[in-house]
Amino acid sequence: MRLLLDTHALIWWLENRVNLSAEARNAISSPASTVMVSAASVWEMSIKRAKGRLRAPDDLGRWISAEDFDELPVRIVHAEVAGALPLHHADPFDRILIAQAQLEGLTIVTRDKAFEAYGVPLLTA
Repeated sequence: MRLLLDTHALIWWLENRVNLSAEARNAISSPASTVMVSAASVWEMSIKRAKGRLRAPDDLGRWISAEDFDELPVRIVHAEVAGALPLHHADPFDRILIAQAQLEGLTIVTRDKAFEAYGVPLLTA
């Protein structure tokens, strides 16, 4: 399975929180899965950390690498598709994730119900 972690799913995984569903935990930990983290999620976490709304390590890249997750850069085509998406979801970080999932053939691990309107494959976080 090719997974893209929504920001909250990434946080829950890194913090080893029990609120991540068993199905998501199993899929993320499966050797058969490729788990991707978007640069947009790290950007979002860094902004929230700087505003004091999130406690997260300064070296997020190292933490993500230690989990053997793959980095997914934001490319121009991702930005173009995200900008053209219907406005079911206004969060620009989530819109990038949706575009990336559409273009890269990924299943998004999320609890955000607004993602359903875009028809991308989802796995409940």
